[in-house]
Amino acid sequence: MVSDSSTLLYPALSADHPLNSGLTHDATLIKAYRGERSETLPVWFMRQAGRSLPEYRKLREGTEMLESCLRPEMASEITLQPVRRHKVDAAIFFSDIVIPVKCAGVDVQIVPNVGPVLGEAIDTPEKVAALPELDDAALDPIREAVALTVAELGSTPLIGFGGAPFTVAAYMVEGKPTRDHLGPRSMMHADPETWHALADWAGRVTAQFIRAQVEAGASSIQLFDSWAGSLSLKDYQEFAQPHSAKVFADLDDLGVQKVHFGTGTGELLTAMKEAGADVIGVDYRLPLDVAAQRVGADTPLQGNIDPALLTAGWEPLKADIDAVIAAGKNAPGHVLNLGHGVPPTTDPDVLTRIVEYIHAQPGR
Repeated sequence: MVSDSSTLLYPALSADHPLNSGLTHDATLIKAYRGERSETLPVWFMRQAGRSLPEYRKLREGTEMLESCLRPEMASEITLQPVRRHKVDAAIFFSDIVIPVKCAGVDVQIVPNVGPVLGEAIDTPEKVAALPELDDAALDPIREAVALTVAELGSTPLIGFGGAPFTVAAYMVEGKPTRDHLGPRSMMHADPETWHALADWAGRVTAQFIRAQVEAGASSIQLFDSWAGSLSLKDYQEFAQPHSAKVFADLDDLGVQKVHFGTGTGELLTAMKEAGADVIGVDYRLPLDVAAQRVGADTPLQGNIDPALLTAGWEPLKADIDAVIAAGKNAPGHVLNLGHGVPPTTDPDVLTRIVEYIHAQPGR
């Protein structure tokens, strides 16, 4: 017998979705994202699945990055590896922010030690106008990978993710990673119509990508704006925030908690919250008590252990964790995380020790 959708906590999701079945609705991570405290603090790490794990490196041998993301069994296994090893409180879906770009038919690959590289930069009105729409069927490998993953995770939530339109579009304008993102920043002012058309396209395919993950079983989402810190507040509000807001708005009907994270974005946090996020991720540069003052004491926070301390020895690392936990008490809910991703040189045992230490601390 199928439940009437009107009786479900999340009517837009299936009755057997982990949030509706009861598996993840009251997980410590989901409760923290809702602004609730549990007996223990939840913790997960950005880039917890990846090069810091020897089992990941072994599995990925001979497989290109984007290919591994589109092979459901492999993507699922990689997603699960850090949960098994570290006992973190959430899995983050293993993929890449340019996967929806690739699935739409754009020529893009991940070049080792470089990052996303396009066959050609999308830097003219004609090239933007020629961008294809994303056929929803192209996301079926994503749905399959998510379904395989949540079947193994049980009560541990899966976080779906995507890249914020500014960051995705920045890669596309320059055709590769750059340090200062001069190309997109120039296009915003020289040809704002083309910029907005490109960012709108990036937002649409990203929203489709995230929706596929949630409908297949992800219990929350995170929008990464990796390069938003290169923008002034004025430029962010005019050229980036509206597109991130549209992604969040397009996903509102799903009812899941939405996290927004960027690096170097301390001066943008209020604007990032106003884009529609429920939770703000904070990088290592800004103490969480200051972040709470900026976004409001009613906003749950995520972060923000300094990744550099992962190789500094236990005592300075422990001191930083303690400081982060103390500062996080200024928010109604707090999810421990790094203030950026796990460096590939990290000893996995250090991450496991962090999780054990955090779980031993009171969560209230």
